[in-house]
Amino acid sequence: MAEAGHKVKAGSDCNGSSGPDPGTADGNNAMIFKIVGREDWDAASREGVYCGSPDDVRDGFIHFSTAEQLVGTAARHFRGVDGLVLVAFDDETLGEALKWEPSRGGQLFPHLYGSLPTGLALWTRPMPLDADGVPRIPEDIAAC
Repeated sequence: MAEAGHKVKAGSDCNGSSGPDPGTADGNNAMIFKIVGREDWDAASREGVYCGSPDDVRDGFIHFSTAEQLVGTAARHFRGVDGLVLVAFDDETLGEALKWEPSRGGQLFPHLYGSLPTGLALWTRPMPLDADGVPRIPEDIAAC
């Protein structure tokens, strides 16, 4: 299977005992990330479930990114969008509804075919915009 980049082990930092491993759908649990508007995430959290952005609904799945993919995702899809949060998940907790699928460029991205229980979030962090209007990735994640 093709590689998706590096996956950050859930519950570890970038320098965990085994370090980042190849981002394949190999059963090793890893953190994956969703960029979402703070208001949308707060509303979903009150309901207990996130059903996706308009783009997610259009595409039929909820888009996620690995740590390595976040910078490109933020720049390509969220430039100039204020009020975003980064939400982290352990990929294994999402079960079989999570599929690793190639993008147009061939890189594998995690896609969730179903709704997302907000209680599965490991953490949520704000994503202020940088001077170029790109949402900033938290330093500990960007370093991965």
